Amino acid sequence: MFRKLLSALAVVTFSCVTLFGQDGASAPATKDYSFTLSASGTWTDTGITLQPNETVQVSPATACTASSNDNLPLSSAPAGSLIAKLAADATPIQVSSNGDIEISQAGHLFLATNGKCPASKTVTVHVAPLSQKDRLKQQAESAAAIFLQGQFGNTVGDAAGKLLGTPTPTAATAASLKISAAPLDPRLRKDIDGLPRRVNDQFKNLGDMVNFVLIGSEADVKSILTAANWHVADTSDTGAVVAAINNTYQNQDYMAMPMSTLYLFGRPQDFGYEMAEPIAMVASRHHFRLWKASFTWNGQPVWAGAGTHDIGFAKDKRNGSVTHKIDPNLDGERTNIGDSLQKTGKVQSMSYYSPPNAVTEAKNATGDSYTSDGKILIIFLK
Repeated sequence: MFRKLLSALAVVTFSCVTLFGQDGASAPATKDYSFTLSASGTWTDTGITLQPNETVQVSPATACTASSNDNLPLSSAPAGSLIAKLAADATPIQVSSNGDIEISQAGHLFLATNGKCPASKTVTVHVAPLSQKDRLKQQAESAAAIFLQGQFGNTVGDAAGKLLGTPTPTAATAASLKISAAPLDPRLRKDIDGLPRRVNDQFKNLGDMVNFVLIGSEADVKSILTAANWHVADTSDTGAVVAAINNTYQNQDYMAMPMSTLYLFGRPQDFGYEMAEPIAMVASRHHFRLWKASFTWNGQPVWAGAGTHDIGFAKDKRNGSVTHKIDPNLDGERTNIGDSLQKTGKVQSMSYYSPPNAVTEAKNATGDSYTSDGKILIIFLK
C-alpha cells in the first residue's frame, strides 16, 4: 500500500511541475552585485537579505590558492576557498564548486575567503527568484522525503532529505521554552482540572490529548497565530482542491490543507491551524485544534488545544482507509507550538501544569499510539 502511495505522490509531483511549471507569469528581475573581499579573510557584509525562494550564485567560485591552513574559519574547507554565512553569528558554509549557495531559510549574506589570500578578491553575486517549476519540484521533493521519514523511520527520512537536498521539519526542543516558575492561580488550576483530557471523533472514539491551553481574547489568539505563521485549515476537500489550483496559478503556495473534525465539550473544534512547508503538507504538517472553554480567567477566554505532528501516512484502524500518521512523541508538538508563539513576542508567560488523571500513553482516534509526560502547557497572551 505504501509503495502505491509513494507512486501516487510521484505522479502528483510530476503533474504539478508539468502543469504549472511551463508557462507562468514572467519572473521578477534578477539582481547582480559586486564585492571586493579582503585578503585578510575578514567577513564582508554584502547587505543582501535572502529568502528561501531565491537562488544565489557567486562568481568566481574560488578565492585564491593559500599556503597556510592555520586558524581557518571553516576547517573542513580548503584554505583560500570561498565561504559564506546567512547571519553574523551563523556557522560558515563553503560555497559550492559551481558557485551556488543553498538558501533553506531567510538570512543576511556574508562572504569571506577561508583564511588569508595573497591579494583581495572581487566577486559577483547573482540573485534570482526560484522559478515556479523549480519551486514546485523542490516542494514536492520535500514532501516525498517527509513521506519516507514517516513510513520508514527517521534514518531513512533524513537520508532521503539529504539526497533530495531538502531538510525535514524538526520540532523545537523543550529547553527553548521560557517557563515561569510561579504557581498557577488555584481557581485556574481547578478549572483546568475539569477539562476533558482527550478529544473524540464522530464515533465517540477517544483520540488526541488536550496538551496546551491559550488564555486571551479571540482577536489576540488569531493575531499571535498569524504572527507565528500558523495557517487556518480548510474545512472541505473540495475547497482545498480549488484553493490549491488557484494559488498555484497565482504563483502562491497552498498552506491550508483540510483538517478532520474532532470533538471536545460535545462540539467540533472552533478553529484548526497548521504549519508546514508548502506542498509537503500532503505528507507532513504541524497542526492543532482549538475549543473555547466555558470558563474564563481574569475576564479572558480560555482555549483548550490538542496538537499533533503528522509525519506521513498510515492505515486508518477504523475503516482501513489512508490517513495521516502522527509522531508518537506528543510532547514535541506541544513544545513546537509554544516555541512558535513565544518567538512572536506576544506571550506574557508560559507554565507547565500536571492535571490529575494525566494522559501518558494512549491511541488517537485512527489507532496510532502516542506517549506524553501528561503535562499541559498554559500560555498567557499579552
